[in-house]
Amino acid sequence: MSAPAPVLLGVRHHGPGSARSVRAALEQHRPAAVLIEGPPEADALVHLAADEGMRPPVALLAHAADDPGWAAFWPFAEFSPEWAAIRWALEHEVPVRFIDLPAANTLALRERDDAAPEEKSAPEEDDGEENEPAAPRLDPLAALAAAAGYDDPEMWWEDAVEHRRAGGPAGGDALAPFQAIAEAMAELRAAFGENAADAGPGAERDTVREAHMRLRLREARREFGDAIAVVCGAWHVPALTAKRTVAADRQALKGLPKVKTEIGWVPWTHRRLARRSGYGAGITSPGWYGHLFRAPDRPVERWMTEVARLLRAEDHSVSSAHVIEAVRLADTLATMRGRPLAGLGETTDAIRAVMCEGSDVPLALVQDRLVIGDALGEVPDSAPASPLQRDLTRLQRTLRLKPEAAFKDWEFDLRKDTDAARSRLLHRLRLLGVDWGEPTRSRAGLGTFRETWRLCWEPELSVRLAEAGVWGTTVEGAATAKAESLALGATALADVTALAEQCLLGGLPDALPVVMRTLADRAALDSDVGHLAQALPALVRSVRYGDVRRTDTAALADVAAGLAERVFVGLPAACSGLDTDAAAQMRTHVDAVHQAVALLAEAGASPGEPGDPAGPGMRERWAAVLKVLAERDGLPGGIRGRAARLLLDDGRLADEEAARLMGLALSPGTEPAEAAVWIEGFVGSGGSGGMLLVHDERLLALVDTWLTGVPAGAFTDVLPLLRRTFAAFEPGVRRTLGEQIRRGGPGAAGTATGGGAAGGFGAVLDEERAAAVLPTMRLLLGMAHTGGTER
Repeated sequence: MSAPAPVLLGVRHHGPGSARSVRAALEQHRPAAVLIEGPPEADALVHLAADEGMRPPVALLAHAADDPGWAAFWPFAEFSPEWAAIRWALEHEVPVRFIDLPAANTLALRERDDAAPEEKSAPEEDDGEENEPAAPRLDPLAALAAAAGYDDPEMWWEDAVEHRRAGGPAGGDALAPFQAIAEAMAELRAAFGENAADAGPGAERDTVREAHMRLRLREARREFGDAIAVVCGAWHVPALTAKRTVAADRQALKGLPKVKTEIGWVPWTHRRLARRSGYGAGITSPGWYGHLFRAPDRPVERWMTEVARLLRAEDHSVSSAHVIEAVRLADTLATMRGRPLAGLGETTDAIRAVMCEGSDVPLALVQDRLVIGDALGEVPDSAPASPLQRDLTRLQRTLRLKPEAAFKDWEFDLRKDTDAARSRLLHRLRLLGVDWGEPTRSRAGLGTFRETWRLCWEPELSVRLAEAGVWGTTVEGAATAKAESLALGATALADVTALAEQCLLGGLPDALPVVMRTLADRAALDSDVGHLAQALPALVRSVRYGDVRRTDTAALADVAAGLAERVFVGLPAACSGLDTDAAAQMRTHVDAVHQAVALLAEAGASPGEPGDPAGPGMRERWAAVLKVLAERDGLPGGIRGRAARLLLDDGRLADEEAARLMGLALSPGTEPAEAAVWIEGFVGSGGSGGMLLVHDERLLALVDTWLTGVPAGAFTDVLPLLRRTFAAFEPGVRRTLGEQIRRGGPGAAGTATGGGAAGGFGAVLDEERAAAVLPTMRLLLGMAHTGGTER
C-alpha cells in the first residue's frame, strides 16, 4: 500500500520504544525506500548491517583521509530506531539511503568552528544527533513534559514513548504517535523561532543539515515515488515538510567547507553510549534500554531476575522471595507515582530496599554492570578496514586476546611463548599510541618472568589505530618505523634510553640499531651528569630483563656500563653548589643509579666473561663514589645522608662509622636546617629508616640529643623537614620510637632489663623463632612452589 506523501518518523535517538514503533510503522506502511538521518558516505556500507558478524552496538567512523585524528562517530545500538529501520529495510530488500549532511562537510565545519586547537584531537560522536535541540532557553522535551504535568522530561518520555507496546493498542494506527510528535515539534519550533538567537548555537548548522535532507528527500521521491519512509530526529520533522525552494536549499549549502574523508564500521560500547561527550543524545542507562527492547513482555520481572543473578554471582544473599517482593514494590511505587509501568527509578528504589537492604554499595554494582553494561559490539571481517586494523584483528585471534569493554586483568608468564607474544603486542601498541592495556603491579609479586596488564577496549582506540596506519601495514612494522622516527627526533638522552627499553619490551630488533646509534651519539655528547643518571635506569632494566625475552643485549650492556662509569666520575663534582630543589632532584638520581648499578652488576656477574665491565667490580667503584659523597664537606646534607645510608644498607659502612658520620652531621656547629636535611636523606627512604632507628639505639640517641638541643628560634624552620621525614614511617614504627623516648630515651629500656637491647627487643636474634615465620612468608610472596628461589 502506498501513501500520498512520504511518511516522516520523528524519533528520539537510542530509544527502545521509538525503535519498536518505527518497526511497526514500517510494517504497516511498507515503503519502497527508507531514508535515515546519517552521512551519505555510508550508503555503500549499510548492507553490512545484515551480516551475521555485525553485532551492535557499533558506530560509523568517519575521519579525514590525511589526518585520522580528525574524526566523528555515528553510534547505533540494537535499540536505536535508525538501526531498527536499517534492519527492517535489509530484511525486506528495500533500498536504504542516508540523507544527513555528508561527513566531508560535517568534519570541515567542526574544524572551522572549533575555537580551541585541542578539540580537534578529541573525536566527536554524532550519529546525526549532536545537533538535536540543545537550546539554552528551552528544551523541547522539557516543554512537552511540563505541558503534560511532568517535572522530569526523561520520565515523561519514558511514559509516553518508551513504555508503549509496539504499534499501540490492538488494531491501532502505528503512524499515529509519529503524527502527534510531528505536531508537537511544529508548535515547539514555532515557539523557538527560526533564528539562531532563539534556537540556540546549533541552529545555524541545523539549517544547513535540514536543507541537505530536503534535497536528498526530493531525489528519493524522483527515484522511488512517494512511498518513502524517513527516520530522523523528531526536531527535524517540521523542517522536512516546510515549503522551501530547491534554489534556496542549494544556496544554503553553497560554499560549505569540505575535506576528503574515509568511513567505516567500528565496534562501540554501552559505556560510550552513556557519555555525553560531543553529541546531544547520550543516554544514562543503555543497559536498561537494551533490556526494555529485548524484553517487551514483563520487563520488570525479567529485570529483577537479572539483578538477582548478578548479586548472587557476587556472593550476595538474594532469594526468589527477594525478586517477588522487589517486583511488587516497584509496581506499587509506579502506581503511587502515577506511572503506566515501573521505570528505572522505581526498579532502582525497589532493588535498594529489598535486595540491597538499603545499601548503595551493591546497588553501585547493579548500576555499573546492568544499568550501563559492558556490551561491546562486533564488526564483520568483510567490513572495510585498514591493513593495520586487519593485522591487529589477526593477532588478537591468534593470541586469543579478545577486546572487551570491561576492565580485565591479565597475568603473563613471559617464559611461555603465547604470553610473551601477547606482551610484545601490547607494548608495540603502546608505542603506537594505542593504549589498549596498561601495565600494573603483579599480584604474584616482583619478578622478571611476570607481567600484569589491565586491558579495556575503548572505541577511541579505533581512531588511534587509524592514525598509526601512517607508520606501516602491520603492528610490528608500524611500531618499528615509529621507534626509528622517535629515536632520530629525540633530544633528551633519557627519552632515547626509554625508547630502547620500549623496543626491547616490544620485541623490535629491527629498530634497535637506529636507537642504539642515536643512544651512543647522545651519550657521547651529553656531559650533564643529571641527564646521564636519569637515562641509566631504563637502559639497565633493558639489559637485566632482556634474557627473559630472548633478546641480545650485549650492545646495550656496553653502553650502560660506559654510561655508569661517566656518572661515577662526574657525580661528586655535579653535587657541589646545588640549591635545595636541585639537591633534592640529585638525591633522587643517586637512588636511581644505586638501583641500576645493583641490577647491572648482577647481570654482568651471572655467567659472564671475567672481563665483563658490568661485573662485581662495578659495585666496588660505585661504593667508592658513595663514600666520597658521604664524607665530603660542602655537599648538600641530603645527598651526604643518603650516600651514608646506602653504604650502610649494603654492608659497606660499619655501624660505628655510620654513627660517627651522623654525629658530625648533627654536631652543634652544623646549621639546624642542614642537619635536618641530612636526617631526611639518611632515614627518609620510603619509611624503612624508621626500623633502623628502632634497632640501633645509638643512632636514635644521636637524633634525640640533636633534636632536644635545637634552639627555639631554629626549631620552627626544621619542623617541616622532620615532620615530612617521620610521617613516612609506619604507624607501628612511630609508636615504638615514641615509647622508647617516653621511657627515658634510647638505652633506658635496655638498662632496666640488664641488657643492651632497645625496649621491646632481645639482646640477640633468636634464629629458631625467626625461622618459624619463613613458610608463611613464602606463601604470602608466592614462593612456596619454588622452594624460595624465585624473587
